[in-house]
Amino acid sequence: MAVVKAVSAPVAPARVRELVAAAAGLPELEARLPRPDWELAIRISGDRELRRLNRRYLEEDHATDVLSFPAGDQEEPHLGDIVVSWPAVRRQALEFGHPEDSELGLLVVHGFLHLLGWDHVTVTEEEELNRLTLAALERARIRPAPGRLLASSSPG
Repeated sequence: MAVVKAVSAPVAPARVRELVAAAAGLPELEARLPRPDWELAIRISGDRELRRLNRRYLEEDHATDVLSFPAGDQEEPHLGDIVVSWPAVRRQALEFGHPEDSELGLLVVHGFLHLLGWDHVTVTEEEELNRLTLAALERARIRPAPGRLLASSSPG
């Protein structure tokens, strides 16, 4: 798994890999992994890049906290790419009153779930996405602040 830090961020790539590995160990996620040698790329970037990507691919002209880009070819091991805004990690960790590691974990897991086909268009989908996010974070020994995953505050 490739982890690229395009901005200065006090997080080790090994920690990002641990977060994904913890999530991938959930039976629901494991069942959706297309092959045992799957891989993905995670880029830790800034608001400017997230805004540019959001505008280009989703036609939304604002920065967001995380974006996922599925590879689209289930025959290949590469699942896709996740881009996380480090400034958003810092702001949201402060806003919700939990460590940056908790916010980073939440956003990485959220992006990973999107790559595997989960979404949050309906309330039911969002509840399932949040349930899986919390289960994955628990495996990584992360507890987001109470209220962080309310329906109105879902990332992405």
